[in-house]
Amino acid sequence: MRFGVNTFLWSAHFGPDDFHVLPEVKAHGFDGIEAPLIRPKDFDALAIRRAITENDLLCTVCSVLPRGLSIISEDSSIRAKTVSHLSECIRLAAEAGAKIIAGPLYCPVGYIPGRRRTEEEWKWAIDGFRQLGPVLESCTVDFCIEPLNRFETFFLNTTEDAHILCEEIAHPRIGILWDSFHANIEEKELGASLVTAGRYVKHVHTCENDRGIPGSGHVNWNQVFRALRAIQYDGWLTIESFGFALGDLAAAASIWRDLADEPSQIAWDGLAFLRSLHETITA
Repeated sequence: MRFGVNTFLWSAHFGPDDFHVLPEVKAHGFDGIEAPLIRPKDFDALAIRRAITENDLLCTVCSVLPRGLSIISEDSSIRAKTVSHLSECIRLAAEAGAKIIAGPLYCPVGYIPGRRRTEEEWKWAIDGFRQLGPVLESCTVDFCIEPLNRFETFFLNTTEDAHILCEEIAHPRIGILWDSFHANIEEKELGASLVTAGRYVKHVHTCENDRGIPGSGHVNWNQVFRALRAIQYDGWLTIESFGFALGDLAAAASIWRDLADEPSQIAWDGLAFLRSLHETITA
């Protein structure tokens, strides 16, 4: 198992001005970081690769779709533009040294049209994600689709639906990003949802129910780790939370209060909890 931390804890973007945090991330025992890639022009892939290499770390990449892009748009030109955008993001993730790009990459977060998804939207998603197959293979990158809670998207809320979507896409490099924050809202039982997803789970975000320190809330972590062991998951466990005063990013994540004494505490204390539980359950 590898343990990572999303750099949204410290910055809305991640570039040279933020590399000073990497030695501390390494010193606390993390295996790597998760870097955000929102707009390709703002993502310095080669600099990130050099920085993580110099600090003996690895990285994964997370992403969301900017406004104006959607793989489920009724406009075929927007769908085509979105596939091109995602292809560029995959190539940049590979340049940064990442083997995973993950996120709710079907439509912008917060887009809720006030209805259920349609069959056409489902088919457009399958078709669009299938088109990413060649670039995923050439870059040897896995693409992880994230279900979000009902307050952030209408398209994909449950692990079961994500599992069905991946089965219909039917590409070995496309799977699921399972996030305990969203699953805690939408799933009847966290462990059962992971078992349902099975081999399609390619990435895991370990988030407490309030986005605070893992282990400080009511997420059933024992159940989560037993399920991960049952499906023989041996990938990344990445802590994802957000800085408390990062303007638009904090607003987008609905962070309206301090979740710990300081943002770094979520990472340092969260890692200690997760490692200890992992060692106990896998012993």
